[in-house]
Amino acid sequence: MESLLTVLSVLFSSSFSLLQACIPTVTSVIGRSVQQPLCAGDLIFEDNFEVFDLEKWKHEITLSGGGNWEFQYYTNNRSNSYVDQGHLHIRPTLLMDDYGEKFLKSGTLDINGAAPAGQCTDASHYGCTRTGTSIYYVNPIKSAKIKTCDSFGFTYGKVVVKAKIPSGDWLWPAVWMMPLYNSYGAWPASGEVDILEARGNKNLLDRNGVNVGTQQVGSTLHWGPFSQVNQWPRTHYEKNDKVGFDDDFHEYTLQWSPENITFYVDGEVIGVVSPPEGGFWELGAFNQTDLENPWRGGSHMAPFDQKFYIIINLAVGGINYFADDNVNKGGKPWKNNSTTSYRDFWKGKEQWLPTWDMESNETHFIIDYVKVYAI
Repeated sequence: MESLLTVLSVLFSSSFSLLQACIPTVTSVIGRSVQQPLCAGDLIFEDNFEVFDLEKWKHEITLSGGGNWEFQYYTNNRSNSYVDQGHLHIRPTLLMDDYGEKFLKSGTLDINGAAPAGQCTDASHYGCTRTGTSIYYVNPIKSAKIKTCDSFGFTYGKVVVKAKIPSGDWLWPAVWMMPLYNSYGAWPASGEVDILEARGNKNLLDRNGVNVGTQQVGSTLHWGPFSQVNQWPRTHYEKNDKVGFDDDFHEYTLQWSPENITFYVDGEVIGVVSPPEGGFWELGAFNQTDLENPWRGGSHMAPFDQKFYIIINLAVGGINYFADDNVNKGGKPWKNNSTTSYRDFWKGKEQWLPTWDMESNETHFIIDYVKVYAI
């Protein structure tokens, strides 16, 4: 009897200790494999890319250009997205390798696949069918964009991504988050969180002579009642390194709480967003008489108080992210206000294609891991 009591005492003490160790969390999760209940510090999402887990990641399949008229065609093809030796690779390829160069100005690209895995996922901006002409070229680059929207979403937590950005002029790698439900309305009213963005140009200089290519990474929040008053400049942060972020892997972290949002690069804080008492409406200095507050009724952190999902992609060019007045060896083949930017980009391939080392991994956006923790 005494030994039984001793065993029960030990078991009770162990269980009590475990209960004590579970610190309550503010994190809320939707996911197929998330264990409940949650404790602060729990690992709620992880991918080390030992395999390409397509139950976790869904491919975007579209020609839409990501809202920036970017030049890539996102597809589900192992030429553009694959896993190798514990790393996810997203790489750009040339559409002409599949169809020939003449196809860009005369062919029709219809990506309304018959099978669910091949169906166009975004019809906006002529995203499912495009026909090339001598003026308006079909998307000349193939790439990939994957997201967790069908498998995982969360509110508040810590996201840690280890990644190596690609090198190659006009490449645009990103790890970011979008809201599952657009609780406060269409973009950017419901917010966007850019954990990592970069430019693949080796020697892209802004008007002040700062390298904004591979030597710089950025993190940004996008928010505002509508797109014309997107207040991203108030919540945009950058870090520069002369070695270049394409030289090796670096760790990019988002700490997202009910009080603030903090961005880190390799453990160093590069930006903190702590909205004032009036929330993001006050932070944006919006005029109540002219605009309606879309976040009325939300919390102090609205629109960043709802469930977001994770996105990884490699874009190319577009009309927003690469400034016309930046200095780049060989110039910039297109202007951001041009209606023929796809054609201009392709016809300027003598400038950018030599910077794409297609025989190596240098043009690849490579992800070592993605981890999300409850807080």
